[in-house]
Amino acid sequence: MHIDLASAPGTAERPNEDWVSASTPAAGGGVVVVLDGVTPPRGDDGCAHGVPWFTTRLGGRLTELSGSRRDMPLDRILARAIEDTADAHRETCDLSHVRTPQATVVMARWDAACVEHLVLSDSVLLLRAPGGGVTAVLDDRLDRIPHGVRGSVAATDALRNAEGGFFTAAADPSVAARAVTGRTPREQVGALAALTDGASRWTDTFGEGDWAACLDVLRGEGARGLIGRVRALESDPLRPPARHKRHDDASAVYAEL
Repeated sequence: MHIDLASAPGTAERPNEDWVSASTPAAGGGVVVVLDGVTPPRGDDGCAHGVPWFTTRLGGRLTELSGSRRDMPLDRILARAIEDTADAHRETCDLSHVRTPQATVVMARWDAACVEHLVLSDSVLLLRAPGGGVTAVLDDRLDRIPHGVRGSVAATDALRNAEGGFFTAAADPSVAARAVTGRTPREQVGALAALTDGASRWTDTFGEGDWAACLDVLRGEGARGLIGRVRALESDPLRPPARHKRHDDASAVYAEL
């Protein structure tokens, strides 16, 4: 087994709000957890701690539970981790605020029998079969919302963790039931990758290659190489800024099983 990971802030002026971890529990197999903290609009979000604190707490709990509780499926682990993280600041912060700290989630866990996965919001999980075929596991609910609507803070807030909108891990553990989950026989997965949307831009924003080509870059140049390619594309003065900002926090994990 080989695991490579990297994470880079979008700008030196702000802390990196992503969380990336990979572990090989003593019981065998492996675990990957990737979170992309949601940067709130300027103004009140009801929390005294901030997004980096939240992603660190949630990511740490997800990593620990995924490795130690093989009896719990990933959606239950996510629900437990959200509840535990909420309990850590329930007495000091307004967790009912629509912009309370939140994050996208990608989780993968494998043993000799199967590979489990969970994706919530717009980060990406890629699964490569031994024969070379690549499956992208996506939660595309955010992409279904028109860009004109997403340009409005009020309209986005109305759709955040709401029916007909999109879902992120925030303070309500029931959101775990909204995640995209699945299991794949272990022999059908030779490698996998998890990407925040700052790293997946290479494919889904700049169109430099499909998901299989993205995995080829990760295999050949590592996670740092893919992020470096994204940064070069973002810095090209002939290209318009990607989405709502030119540079975003970017994280990637590549694992050969």
